[in-house]
Amino acid sequence: MNTELEHKFARFGEGLSVAEDATIAGYASLFGQVDQGGDRVMPGAYARSLEKLGAAGQRVKMLWQHDPAQPIGVWEEVREDANGLWVKGRLLQDTQKGREAVALIKAGAIDGLSIGYRTTKARKDESGHRLLTELELWEVSLVTFPMLPSARVTAKGVTPDEAEAWRDIADVLDGARQDLAQR
Repeated sequence: MNTELEHKFARFGEGLSVAEDATIAGYASLFGQVDQGGDRVMPGAYARSLEKLGAAGQRVKMLWQHDPAQPIGVWEEVREDANGLWVKGRLLQDTQKGREAVALIKAGAIDGLSIGYRTTKARKDESGHRLLTELELWEVSLVTFPMLPSARVTAKGVTPDEAEAWRDIADVLDGARQDLAQR
């Protein structure tokens, strides 16, 4: 087990905006994709951690640039689905950093999410990539530089049904990209 806190980044995507109540939603991590660090998060990697947090009545923290002294909101929903780790939360505009985050997202200056975690279980695949099979999730931050460009906030203030429709679209696009890459 790795005792060092690690980070993985995910890109919000084009046209990011913030709902009037400062709600954002999307993927903080996508399963099976090799990131710029050579790691691949596998399905189920967050399950045990999310279960433990829920049983303890705790939440994954929302931070600014991984700074534990700068919480900027609350993640109201964090869950795994077939695609990855989906988060939905609200930036707290009563805080200075929360207001700044809203302004920076609206201006297009911030477009990434990053997870803060500890690796509990991992192994190497035949190509030398680290397969992360169990992670202890600590926080999801808004960040400037994402590491996994294909993971993104797909919508702001959407219902889970609307989010599912966006995930279906993302699946089709990811499949088309993979087909092109194999040609």
